[in-house]
Amino acid sequence: MKILHLSPELAPWSKAGGLGDAVAALAKSMGALGHEVRVVTPLYGSVPGAERMGVLLPSLQVGVGGDPRKAGCRVRTQSVAPQVEAWFIEHEDYYGAREIYPPREDAGERAHFFARAGLDACVAAGWIPDIIHCHDWTTGLIPPLLNTTLREGPLGAASSVLTIHNLQHQGLHPRRTLDFAGLPAHLFRPDELECLGGVNYLKGGILHARTVLTVSPTYAREILTPAFGHGLEDVVRRRADALHGILNGVDRDEWDPARDPHLAQPFSAGDLAGKAACKAALLRELNLPTEPDRPVVGVISRLWDQKGLDLALAVLPRLLREDALRFVLLGSGDASLEQGFRRLAAEFPAACAVKIGYDHGLSHRIEAGADFFLMPSRFEPCGLNQMYSMTYGTLPIVRETGGLADTVIPWDGEKKGTGVVFTHADLAGVEWGLRRALELYAQPKKFAAVRREALRQDFSWRRSAEEHLRRYAVA
Repeated sequence: MKILHLSPELAPWSKAGGLGDAVAALAKSMGALGHEVRVVTPLYGSVPGAERMGVLLPSLQVGVGGDPRKAGCRVRTQSVAPQVEAWFIEHEDYYGAREIYPPREDAGERAHFFARAGLDACVAAGWIPDIIHCHDWTTGLIPPLLNTTLREGPLGAASSVLTIHNLQHQGLHPRRTLDFAGLPAHLFRPDELECLGGVNYLKGGILHARTVLTVSPTYAREILTPAFGHGLEDVVRRRADALHGILNGVDRDEWDPARDPHLAQPFSAGDLAGKAACKAALLRELNLPTEPDRPVVGVISRLWDQKGLDLALAVLPRLLREDALRFVLLGSGDASLEQGFRRLAAEFPAACAVKIGYDHGLSHRIEAGADFFLMPSRFEPCGLNQMYSMTYGTLPIVRETGGLADTVIPWDGEKKGTGVVFTHADLAGVEWGLRRALELYAQPKKFAAVRREALRQDFSWRRSAEEHLRRYAVA
């Protein structure tokens, strides 16, 4: 098949969270299975080496409304893997700055432009996809466009697929964006794209895509309920027959402890000797004592409400005063949480290390050097770090929600399970999860058995890609 992915992020060129990683890995896996894949994404000002990329189309006039002087762009191209190309939409005004999601008055137009440019680039290049796979809210107007304005054109026979990576982010923009996208006026009504007086991009995608996917089976069930639906649960229920959850995977080209260049020493499921060396090296790097009898609990995360790390911040001082564990965090986000974790590190300098920001190499070393990885999320559509953790023999401590529930098997108190799972996103739940992990760590034979079970889990993207392809076949 010819498969077109439309995504606002594409690792390693652009990423704000897991979306860029997921789209890149899925595209590569589909290419490896013999399909012809193109991924369309903006060429942000932060993308290095743009001048060395190829040029697919030196000039493309995109079919959008508004000022015609802003409708032109260039399409650059870069090989990603065999059978897989990235097409970068170059538009200085819309994407020349470094930010992926800047607060702009024309954010709705900017979001739609690259996706529509991707469709027009396909037609101009004579490459007509069988599947048009839209990722998240920024691409949400593409399925209704294919069902209306573009229905009789060259792309009209393509099947549209929408993946909801996070329902919380919906893209609510002014009424004028309907005209900018070239969508018919009759779609501006409550049972279609209208929402709170504006146009809801994700709502449009959910209602019009032939197949709607989420990034885990549990999240697909959760978003049918008010607790997780963020106001769109009734809309999602209208498409329940077309809704399916498919887990993301782990890109083993990037996350493989046996070949990871960021680690002090490689290791594998068959030879774990390097795991202890990675733990000692991580503690030295972060200026923490290297006593091997204290477990290291790691976090790599955006610091915001969804992730539940405010709960961890309230619980950790008690455990650190008990000298029960070492805690390391890499992340950024909410200013009050950043300050809170900085204060925690200042109060417990011999037991806690916090780095605000992002460091790619350090993220790998935390996954390899930690004994446990904490994810107390209030909701988690899929999550990647819990899978990276198990791949590196680091046991997740997670709240039972979304993809966390689908990937982590609760420790049974003996030698079965792949991590620690707690039910409620509250202080008692987080403390129970941490103390349960300490209980497991204090029993070396059981801890080793659970670690081996975690290392045996199959989180390959090939499995995920094959399931996507099965859904494409009936789209």
